[in-house]
Amino acid sequence: MNGIALKDKEFQQFQAWLHGVAGIHMAEGKKALVAGRLSKRLRHHDMTSYGDYFRLISSHEGAAESVVALDMLTTNETYFFREPKHFQFLREQILPHASSTRPFRVWSAACSSGEEPYSLAMTLADSLGTSPWEILASDISTQVLAKARAGHYPMERAHNLSHDLLSRHCLKGVGPQAGTLLVERRLRERVQFSRINLNEPLPHLGEFDLILLRNVMIYFDMPTKRKVVQRLLPHLRRGGYFLVSHSESLNGVCESLDVISPSIYRKP
Repeated sequence: MNGIALKDKEFQQFQAWLHGVAGIHMAEGKKALVAGRLSKRLRHHDMTSYGDYFRLISSHEGAAESVVALDMLTTNETYFFREPKHFQFLREQILPHASSTRPFRVWSAACSSGEEPYSLAMTLADSLGTSPWEILASDISTQVLAKARAGHYPMERAHNLSHDLLSRHCLKGVGPQAGTLLVERRLRERVQFSRINLNEPLPHLGEFDLILLRNVMIYFDMPTKRKVVQRLLPHLRRGGYFLVSHSESLNGVCESLDVISPSIYRKP
């Protein structure tokens, strides 16, 4: 901390800004988190109040800094093969029926630092053999996308990775890199990372056989959830699957998908 207090009014300004830009609802209990994460940016700009910093990111001149602020407030840690039942369902129920005439396309729509799309890449590489596949991984944060592209992680993020997967798809760090892993280059090159704000009109992406929107809707209010899901659904192929996290549901959000099991949906 920098010793500068974040006033209630200033916190409310950041709350409203974050909701407007990213659709994220920052709960009242997150005031200390906001103050802690943005304090280094105040020091960087030699500012003496959070109000001054808010005025900067709200101005035309502060467009670049607003991206930095967004990175600071939306970065979340994840790990490989989070919620493993989804990957089991992908291996056992989805991929055996994948088309042999076109690439199997997956969109990891809130990929954070990349562990989810690389887990998907390992699964597709092992299950589809020489059949073509593509993965798009997107996030609103440029900071986590840079980490994702690098594919370099602390070993503790890999507690769900078997020794077999580690040995076939990753390089183990030695010397100064001990305690880390690097996703192998041939796998990294199969994942396309892109900055996409799900609360804005989407670029032309084509259709996907599988879309994952996991562990992000917990930050959205109900109107935002509905808008985001309705924005994504045109990009899901008929018969394609839509996955949310086990702590989330599309109940009241979207009625046009068939429920396969809790957190797993299919487009008719």
